[in-house]
Amino acid sequence: MAGTAGYVVATAGHVDHGKSTLVRALTGMEPDRWAEERRRGLTIDLGFAWTALPSGREVAFVDVPGHERFLGNMLAGLGPAPVVCFVVAADEGWRAQSADHRDAVAALGIEHGLIVVSRVDRAPGRVAEVLAQVREELAGTGLADAPAVAVSAVAGTGLGELRSALDGVLAALPVPDTSGRVRLWVDRSFTITGAGTVVTGTLTAGTLAVGDALELEGRGGVRTVTVRGLQSHGRTHTTLGPVRRVALNLRGIPADEVHRGDVLATPGGWAVTAAVDVRRVSGDIAHTPEWLTVHVGTAAVPARLRPFGDDHARVILGRALPLIAGDRVVLRDPGTRRIVGGAMILDADPPVLRRRGDGARRSSALAAQDGGDARVEVTRRGAVEREHLVRLGIPADSPPDGVRSVGRWWVSDATFATWQTRLRTAVMELHERDPLAAGMSRGACADVLDLPDTALLDDVARAAGLESEGGVLSVPGHRDVLGPAEGAVAELERRLRAEPFAAPEADELAALRLGARELAAAERAGRILRLRDGVVLLPTAPALAMRELASLPQPFTTSAARQALGTTRRVAIPLLEHLDSRGWTRRIDGGHREVTRR
Repeated sequence: MAGTAGYVVATAGHVDHGKSTLVRALTGMEPDRWAEERRRGLTIDLGFAWTALPSGREVAFVDVPGHERFLGNMLAGLGPAPVVCFVVAADEGWRAQSADHRDAVAALGIEHGLIVVSRVDRAPGRVAEVLAQVREELAGTGLADAPAVAVSAVAGTGLGELRSALDGVLAALPVPDTSGRVRLWVDRSFTITGAGTVVTGTLTAGTLAVGDALELEGRGGVRTVTVRGLQSHGRTHTTLGPVRRVALNLRGIPADEVHRGDVLATPGGWAVTAAVDVRRVSGDIAHTPEWLTVHVGTAAVPARLRPFGDDHARVILGRALPLIAGDRVVLRDPGTRRIVGGAMILDADPPVLRRRGDGARRSSALAAQDGGDARVEVTRRGAVEREHLVRLGIPADSPPDGVRSVGRWWVSDATFATWQTRLRTAVMELHERDPLAAGMSRGACADVLDLPDTALLDDVARAAGLESEGGVLSVPGHRDVLGPAEGAVAELERRLRAEPFAAPEADELAALRLGARELAAAERAGRILRLRDGVVLLPTAPALAMRELASLPQPFTTSAARQALGTTRRVAIPLLEHLDSRGWTRRIDGGHREVTRR
């Protein structure tokens, strides 16, 4: 069992507006972890605390710094959090970093939370005025209509109402996916004596269990680690589900090789990408600096922005991350350190842009998309593995209209039809050029179609009405066509019908212009039977031979068989070996055989 449901709430708001004091009053815990923070009364890095609400719901708080110098730390705390407690002090009202945090909330698309007017003991008469100001500033964000509470953490005023309001917000949250893929953005890494490496983060989906193998996507590439232990809210667990603050004791990596912004993920469950196409959700993409810092989850990555007009752009990241369609990213100017916008990822595996005008065409394509669309993605690619769509965050429960499932692949109907036509045309052209060819090899067929997986070939061939035999594809009935060799084969058949065991010598075959290719074609057509040592007979020869051999005293010698068939030793021995292989005769010793099938 993953235990009871948990909840995670991040604070937001201007420096010194009482966020940490509020968390301390609600939980009885000190969120500021550093002595320097407590000495200066200033949150520098992320703080963590937890409590139980009146309903019994367990909630963890991620307390973020409010000062502009620590905006990156703030985004690392806000990024994975599903709920925000937005704090504005009654005595100071809306301030500069309030706007930064509002922009972050807007960029991240956070839709659940509440507004707290704090320090009402200092300005009880300004609550209505400040709340109206906050509502105006948050208009257009997911917190525009969030419930609001006025509190004084010092006097204890309004804390009960705040707990109840928070309970109401949490009760309305969608149920998290406990069976989904794990993607845990790391926000801390440290060593505990006797335990080793410990990392922490917010688990938003999936379930973790002791013994799980996870992929660590970090600056040093991908490493496989094992979960030695799990904790949440100071308690040890064997499994943990979302949404929770979790601490993982890891085996397989030292703590100094794990950093904030690294990701622990389900092995093979995510597409790791360094290029994404996005849609603007806030700010002005068209006039954003080319070189940016992109914040996603707890990661802060240098990036280059290529706008496709006012609403869409391509973002090239400084390192690859496990990202999916629907993820939100925050764009920050590294020079001014200000948030300049936010965007939603539409495509985590975008096409390469090579030709003039590709940017404009891509902009039009993105404008028609509404998040991850399987039909659009399959149509663009022609064919894509279903699991790859899932890794990209694109719903892929069943093929949409215009898409068919072929094994593990989803293929657009248009692409499949093109493959059919191209394959049948290529095989028919080969038959016309070379009637004696058995058909087109499977490898050549795959090359003609440029298939992403040769496993698709059989379905395409069947749909194209082709036959597959002996590693080649051909048009039905082609094996009966001998082209210019037809006359010579007919003459050979005439001679052998007259003398069934008088196999022609090599010079006789050459005189008929029947070489290896012509004979192979005739054999495929069922017109002749080729035995070892160049012996050529009719397909009826084995049955005719059995009639004669069955009449001999058993067992019989090779010489007796040769005389009964009226042929030479050159023909008799390969023919007898052929009968042995079919189980019609059995060799007793070096000189005798017997008929086993009469």
